Amino acid sequence: MLFDFDGTLADSIELILESYRHTMRIHRPGQRFPDSMWLEGLGTPLRVQFRSFTSDPAEVQAMIATYREWNLANHDRMVRPYPGALDAVRALKDRGARLGIVSSKNRGGIDRGISHCGFENLFESFVCADTMELCKPDPAPVRHAIEQLGGDPRGTLFVGDSPHDIAAGRDAGTTTAACLWGPFDRARLERERPDHWLDSFDDLLRLCL
Repeated sequence: MLFDFDGTLADSIELILESYRHTMRIHRPGQRFPDSMWLEGLGTPLRVQFRSFTSDPAEVQAMIATYREWNLANHDRMVRPYPGALDAVRALKDRGARLGIVSSKNRGGIDRGISHCGFENLFESFVCADTMELCKPDPAPVRHAIEQLGGDPRGTLFVGDSPHDIAAGRDAGTTTAACLWGPFDRARLERERPDHWLDSFDDLLRLCL
């Protein structure tokens, strides 16, 4: 079983949005950017998001640094696991599921979230923004995680909250489950044709167990 992290296991969306707002106040003062723009790119790495504002690699790196500094400084007060997430993941682990994370966040950020939310020692595979250049919605990160776990796409469930998650899992050949507690509504997620819909982590346990 593979999971996205932000918006799927961890309620961190407001932290992410405020990190983008802070970054643009520093690097594009006086300009306003709607949250919908950041949400549409949610699930893709920072380098992809900020390349839409500049072709200068140094400026992209500066924007990433600003984002991460604010994000990490405010992480613990703004991030928490979604209700039922930790118990559900522990139950799946206890039943013998091989668990992995496929995220567009870098590994340091994932480790911070895993530790803060209590998910230590539950996941065996981590494919993050600094693991490989290709990112969701490309299926390559999902395939890489399956290989790390010694699995097969046909026996893998990918759980995510964003259209990029569902598209990556679908194109990698996995079964997909769309979370409806994240920032994307059903109408947006339906375009990617998820196999299952989850209103809660109880739904996930019923699906899997």
